[in-house]
Amino acid sequence: MIEELIKKTAQCLDEDNIPYMIIGGQAVLLYGTPRLTRDIDITLGIDTDKFPLVENICNKLRLKILPEDPKAFAIETKVLPAEETKLRIRVDFIFSFTPYEAQALNRTKQVLMDDYPVKFASCEDVIVHKMIAGRAIDAEDVKNILIKNKGSIDLEYIRKWLSEFSEISEHKGILGKFDNLLEL
Repeated sequence: MIEELIKKTAQCLDEDNIPYMIIGGQAVLLYGTPRLTRDIDITLGIDTDKFPLVENICNKLRLKILPEDPKAFAIETKVLPAEETKLRIRVDFIFSFTPYEAQALNRTKQVLMDDYPVKFASCEDVIVHKMIAGRAIDAEDVKNILIKNKGSIDLEYIRKWLSEFSEISEHKGILGKFDNLLEL
């Protein structure tokens, strides 16, 4: 069910030439350990000035756009939340605009879903996203990804970006938190 929605969403994004990558819990399933997740988080390689394209994709996929004023919400939060109402699966379209996100979008891994190549964030970029989110579940996800992918993760890449993010006051100490997870 959820894989079919991911595939259809990827097809629509590809048809409209919108760069994207699947992040969050769906990417953790790819690199980490299985866990229950009923949502799809998608980082887009466009900013909110292209909002009508994403709104059109939601309409094509018959997704219910959740905010009352979706354009204003997307401009303010950089997210357009929608839902597949029959399956009760939430889809968050995340507009991107940073150099980090641009680089991450160029590092995606293609995963075949019913013979269609879907772009997922790289293992390293899932770790960076999870470290930035910083919740307890995110730290657990990072630990599991590190264990499952030991020896194949580009730690230098992760440290470079976490070091840059640590310059932002709300992410101060993020690199140390990552190093602590490596020691476990």
